[in-house]
Amino acid sequence: MPKDPEISLTEKTFVLEALKQNLRIDGRDLHSSRDVQLTFGDDYGFVDVRLGKTRVLARISAEVTKPRADRPFEGLFTISTEMGPMASPVFEAGRPTDLDHTLSRTLEKSIRRSQALDTESLCLVTAQRVWSIRADVHFLTHDGNLLDAACIALVTALAHFRLPVVSVSGEDITIHSPEERVPVPLSLLHWPLCVSFSFFGDDDAGEMIFLVDATAQEEALRSGDMSVTVNKNGEICQMAKSGGVAVEAEVLLRCARMAAEKAKVLDKMITEALRDDELRRNKGNLDWLKESRAENDR
Repeated sequence: MPKDPEISLTEKTFVLEALKQNLRIDGRDLHSSRDVQLTFGDDYGFVDVRLGKTRVLARISAEVTKPRADRPFEGLFTISTEMGPMASPVFEAGRPTDLDHTLSRTLEKSIRRSQALDTESLCLVTAQRVWSIRADVHFLTHDGNLLDAACIALVTALAHFRLPVVSVSGEDITIHSPEERVPVPLSLLHWPLCVSFSFFGDDDAGEMIFLVDATAQEEALRSGDMSVTVNKNGEICQMAKSGGVAVEAEVLLRCARMAAEKAKVLDKMITEALRDDELRRNKGNLDWLKESRAENDR
């Protein structure tokens, strides 16, 4: 596996000295995130997320299958990630890196294990037929903070996706086309969103600096990192610090509070983007969307 690109001593010194003065190379302050851009595809459940120069795609698909024997009332939900040399020369096709494993594990804990998707709502015929929802996440460009971009893409794609309406008669099921019945949204219980922090310096020496939404250059220089997944209600779904410099509990609490505030902003941004997309698709008429949500509630 190729090594991470080396950063010169001069470049390292310049970046770290700037951080001590609350400055970053791209002009942001320490606790500001890059702008997020959401682009929806023609199909429901396809989302292109750009976080600065970082770019991630998420696509949701569904098929009818048999449930697990130990969970006959629940549908299936799987998350798959793909990272290749197109995102960065650091990655090789078919050879997962430690970062790849970390991203997959954190997304799994943040989204699936936090029960963001109500899998019981995916049951069609108990112990016989359920919906299987698959989320594919593709990393296209890596300029830092892949986790936050992937989490935004995944949550947005799940909220954007529409399931075909199914009629059940005994053990027989009929999947209706969009022309026959209006597709319905997935039943999402909450939107867990990741906020990642990078640590620089030594807390014991009183020189600890932490920042939000690091670029690839900043990630290469940091002394440690932590991710917090939280929803708009302030409920923490997961918190992980993957080694590195020791951090005082007070700093961790500050990060958690900051993550909760940023999650509210992201939640609002995603909600507005979804609404704008519905307006675009239906030429300003949201009546059918209200009907589909009512159908989903039933």
